[in-house]
Amino acid sequence: MKNDKSKIRSPNDEPEKLIEVYDLTKSFESVQAVNGISFHVNEGEVFGFLGPNGAGKTTTINMLTGLARPDSGKIRIAGYDCSAHPKAAQHLIGVVPDESNLYPELSGFDNLCFCASLYGIGKKERQKRAENLLEQFGLQEAAHRNFSGYSKGMKRKLTIAAGIIHQPKILFLDEPTTGIDVASARQIRQLIREMYQAGTTIFLTTHYIEEAERLCERIAFIVNGHIVQDETVANLLQPLKELKVLLITMTHDSGNISGKLAEAFPGYDFRSVSQQHLRVESEQTISIGPVVRFIEEQGAEVTEARQIKPSLEEVFVEVTGIETDVMKTEKNGGPS
Repeated sequence: MKNDKSKIRSPNDEPEKLIEVYDLTKSFESVQAVNGISFHVNEGEVFGFLGPNGAGKTTTINMLTGLARPDSGKIRIAGYDCSAHPKAAQHLIGVVPDESNLYPELSGFDNLCFCASLYGIGKKERQKRAENLLEQFGLQEAAHRNFSGYSKGMKRKLTIAAGIIHQPKILFLDEPTTGIDVASARQIRQLIREMYQAGTTIFLTTHYIEEAERLCERIAFIVNGHIVQDETVANLLQPLKELKVLLITMTHDSGNISGKLAEAFPGYDFRSVSQQHLRVESEQTISIGPVVRFIEEQGAEVTEARQIKPSLEEVFVEVTGIETDVMKTEKNGGPS
């Protein structure tokens, strides 16, 4: 799984662009799935590709990995022109789709060996790699059980193992932790960090904004086939660093009180986020006591008032106008 990082880059050096996309478009009948997008992925970074259901994420991955041809535009991967020759960089790429593509009737070990054979890896070497990956992913005890009998978390881990058995330079991960248990999701995130530290370039799609914030260096937001923002996580969060945020939970409808609060505390921004939840924002320190007392004077009972740290989720909602809960609900309804 390790890539040899023999070339040490100086902090002043420009990072090498391993994936370059220019004016990429793709339509399906009357639907414009991807509409003139351009972006790049630097060598050795974790690049996040975020957007709601139907935004064009999976269509983009399919074009980058040679599973679909673009209508127009250019794709260059490690110097190869993949728009003209879709399979040119295939030997450098590992793909982990959002739904497993492994064989249910084969064991975990046999699935990995079969995947390795597709890349021309010899019998002895592929068996060795399969055994090492099963150990690394904590699947040794299930190595000779049929894949159909694996839990969701085990299936996801084996699918990732299959995607990296040929030690690819670039790994495409489509929704790696969706629908699995917390412990398995945590382990997969750790594996992603380890792959990144070993020098693998990772292209990640996810519906979980907090996951992208933890793992990615740079993120592109895609909505309706257009990229609406492409920036480092640090730069995306910079405007929020000085913002103070308070979340108040109450027994009455917060919408009926927010207007009165705005008049009483003009230095704060009040927004009802649900019937019982009120969000307070300010660039100055928020005095919790006076705000809570004012709410209770209006006849409402405050059950909780806590300060929260602004996150990438705030940026996503502001840039796209889409609530993150909608993304999670859509994911349960079908592919993107």
